[in-house]
Amino acid sequence: MSPLLRRALALVAVAALTVVAVIVLFPGDTSVRRLVPGTGADNDPLAYTPEREDAFAAAAARGHAHVIYAKSPGGARASASRTARYRPLVEAAAEAADIDPDTLEAMVLLESAGRPDVTTDPQLEGAVGLTQILAETGRNLLGMKVDPAAARRIGRSLRRAGRAGDGALVARLRARRRQVDERFDPPKALAAAARYLTIARKALGRDDLAVVSYHMGIGNLQTALRAYGDDDASYARLYFDSTPLDHGEAYRKLAALGDDSATYLWRVEAARAIMRLYRTDPAQLDRISALQTAKNSAEEVLHPQAETESFATPSDLLTAYADQRIVALRPPTLASYGLTIDPGMGELAPRLGGRRATYRGLRPTALALLAYIGAGAKAIAAGGPLVVTSSVRDARYQRLLRADNSEATPNYSLHTTGWAFDILRRYRSRAHALAFEFMLERLQSYDLIAWVREPAAIHVTVSTDARRLAAVLTP
Repeated sequence: MSPLLRRALALVAVAALTVVAVIVLFPGDTSVRRLVPGTGADNDPLAYTPEREDAFAAAAARGHAHVIYAKSPGGARASASRTARYRPLVEAAAEAADIDPDTLEAMVLLESAGRPDVTTDPQLEGAVGLTQILAETGRNLLGMKVDPAAARRIGRSLRRAGRAGDGALVARLRARRRQVDERFDPPKALAAAARYLTIARKALGRDDLAVVSYHMGIGNLQTALRAYGDDDASYARLYFDSTPLDHGEAYRKLAALGDDSATYLWRVEAARAIMRLYRTDPAQLDRISALQTAKNSAEEVLHPQAETESFATPSDLLTAYADQRIVALRPPTLASYGLTIDPGMGELAPRLGGRRATYRGLRPTALALLAYIGAGAKAIAAGGPLVVTSSVRDARYQRLLRADNSEATPNYSLHTTGWAFDILRRYRSRAHALAFEFMLERLQSYDLIAWVREPAAIHVTVSTDARRLAAVLTP
């Protein structure tokens, strides 16, 4: 071993000993519970307070934007362009119903990406059209003419005419289908969606709750509000103040829906932001879209390659340990937070002439957030530990890994920045798995992480904004 490498490894050991200056071990289970969202604003910077509500809601819109970018047909700008064509109809429907046109337009982008003929169900009983209205809702609540059987027959003829290239017949058939199923008629679909929002606003008393109910249903939302104990609560308060440990029944009502209903409002707000960028700064929209779609999560939005320090060689990484840009994962510390290190972490290090310990570290902020996840899952459902399988790497290690692991990206890896870690998808109980899932989804709603399920692990990337957790966990 060279003298330089021996000295660098000694510095790693010093950094490992000083990690306690980054994460303090709070003795006892009661103090660990203080780190869980919703269990007390005095101890947790992520606990709900009225003063934090607007900031939390804005963060949630950013945190849940990725799915819109990822699933926009043709990309976010193309979907925004299609949606913008309906702005005059949107404004007319919004004015008639006394609702916000930007909200209605955002719902169109989110629901259909501006496509009036899109369907989710071959039988057409499910969501259909520009505003994705269910057949039953259209008929029974909104007074629309909805005949799925007739629309299906016309749809078959439409497909034949399309294959034959008969544009005139296609136009006639579409007009006929709009007559038998008004969900395919953009003006009527928009008017019906606006009508729904006015009905929901009357029932729920708030515009934000009306929007949430468009996906969740009025009755389901009323049930969650009753469980929370305040029918007049804003949705941000209901959402952020309900956790498995605090207002647990309300949280369970929202989580039981299992169809992303709980985050619908945040995605509507994200869609509103896309439409605003489309009109005011399309180049920025394209830039964000490229970052959002570069990976299967928003990790490159949090850390764009051009703006993020990464480590090319083991020597670079060892230097980062020496000046504490990277700090070591210490097993006793991790155990206190319901975490453990996979023995295989860093196993390729000997092939680079180094030690596994070099590849067992994170940025201090990322380490604090990892501890927060572990503490939260442990407090909600004892049964861990969660197993951390990967942390920091350098580019040389990443190239070696690619040869052995098809899941390793050949492109920019957030692991080479120290901002990412992986947690094994193996849990002691279903309750522990659900507790971990809660922590992931809630931290995404704070826009503090981007995460994605991989075959064997959950890959998590931490935002620099998570430094507020490091402040709590530092003496």
